[in-house]
Amino acid sequence: MFCNRCGTQLQPDFNVCPKCANPVARNASVPAAPGKLERQLRILGTLWIIVGALWIIPSGFLMFLGHAPHMIGNRMFTHAFMPPMFFSLGYVFLAVAAGGILVGWGLMHHERWARITAIVLGVLALFHPPFFTALGIYTLWVLMPAASAAEYERLAGM
Repeated sequence: MFCNRCGTQLQPDFNVCPKCANPVARNASVPAAPGKLERQLRILGTLWIIVGALWIIPSGFLMFLGHAPHMIGNRMFTHAFMPPMFFSLGYVFLAVAAGGILVGWGLMHHERWARITAIVLGVLALFHPPFFTALGIYTLWVLMPAASAAEYERLAGM
């Protein structure tokens, strides 16, 4: 048994908590340990945040190329269509980065929209071997089973 106020472990014969002097209720409970899905969601969310952060690097590089083609010195980069193309592609990569970071954050905070969004991104990640394929498989393995859906709904408070 544990104290409801401070969490101190109590002996069954205690009437008062020795640490905070809170009267011991006979229904004092053990704090719930995180379930399998909750532990996996923390790992999965962290991985999606890392992947999102890694997409920021090529995004910044492409945006730099879009802004400063004359600094490169190569004739290929000075064509009229190249700077806008690089800049646009940089924005696409930035959107992918933001999506990965938001999905990771949403999974870690059990947001209602995060499970379905992560499944969609996990399916899309399957087509980018090898690391994104592994992340996509792991995402689908964690979030697709019916038991995971039910537990995620419970965690999200749906």
